[in-house]
Parts: sequence; C-alpha cells; structure tokens
Amino acid sequence: MKPQLLLAFGAIALMGCQPAEQSAPQNTPEAAAFEQFFTALAQHCGKAYPGGLTLEPEGDEMLTGTELLIVHFRQCSNEQLKLPFHIEQEATQSWDRSRTWIISRHADGLELRHDHRKADGSDDTTTMYGGFTVGEGSDITQQFQSIPRTEESGYFRGWRIEIEPGVRYTYGTVRGDNWSWRIDFDLTQPLAELPPAPWGHD
Repeated sequence: MKPQLLLAFGAIALMGCQPAEQSAPQNTPEAAAFEQFFTALAQHCGKAYPGGLTLEPEGDEMLTGTELLIVHFRQCSNEQLKLPFHIEQEATQSWDRSRTWIISRHADGLELRHDHRKADGSDDTTTMYGGFTVGEGSDITQQFQSIPRTEESGYFRGWRIEIEPGVRYTYGTVRGDNWSWRIDFDLTQPLAELPPAPWGHD
C-alpha cells in the first residue's frame, strides 16, 4: 500500500492531539490569514494521518522515501498546537518518535518550533529551533523564517506549511521561493490506531 501512497504524494507535488481540552478557535469574517490557517490545522485535532517523502535534496539521507511517516494532531488549545511527527525505521522495524512540531498563535502571527527529544525523553542537542511567520500568507499556506540561516545564506531560508482541510497537510523547508525538502500527508485517510506519545511527552 505504501508505494501507491507515495505515488499519490508525487502527483500532489507536481500539481503544485489528543482531542483539544479547549475548543478550537473560531474565525470571524475579519480574521487574519494566519488565524484562519491556525483554525484549519485545528480542525484535525485528535487524528493521525499517513504520509511520505515527496522531495529531498541530492545527498540528504534523512529519509529513504520508502518509509511510512505519520503526523498526529495530538494536543490543541486556542493558542498552541502540538503535532508529533513519527518516522518508520524500516531497517530495525521500529519508530523514531523524536520530533514534535509546535505551532503557537500570537497577536500578530504564528511561531513554529521543533521539539526534538532523545529516546529517554531528554532534549536532543539541537531542539526548539524555528521562527515566526513572514508576510501575510494565506488561509492554506504560511512560511516561517529561520533568521540565522537567512543571514548566513543571503536569501530566504525557513519552513513552509500548507493545509487543505480534509485533503492534504504538507511540511517542508524552503530556499528562496522553492521547496528544498518536502513531505505530504493524506488527510483523507485518518488512521484507525493512533500512535503512542512522542518521546518525552505524556
């Protein structure tokens, strides 16, 4: 089933939580684009979805392109979403549960942080890096800038997240205007069995 899933994600590329303890934020007609985006993400709270690698730079060996990836919209409040990212380790028949995407809502935009943990739950050497939204974005797309990487390279470096509720969730890195690394999740196929908590989380 995984090969068909990855083919579907390839086609998408060419085209283009536990249940919340607090209710998901509701938009008003005057809601800013980033607030509409946040609400679109929150619609999937309590569910997990399968995904796969769509784009990876030459020489990048983080993923092989054949493993199953899972995003879990696990913890949600009016101000923050926590989305664990689970990676199947095919060689060892185990799972890497070290990563959680944290998206926080502020008065003037969103903040993305990457919570990385070791298997014992302690912080990884590199953790909680990320950035804030830049530009207005839209209700389906927001970009987050990595200031250190942008300053080092002289052109925009950061992350892009896209959400088509009930269709697709996409996360990746961008260089300039283009994706440099990208993974897609199929929101039409919620998993019947939710993954366990990521490392270091209850």
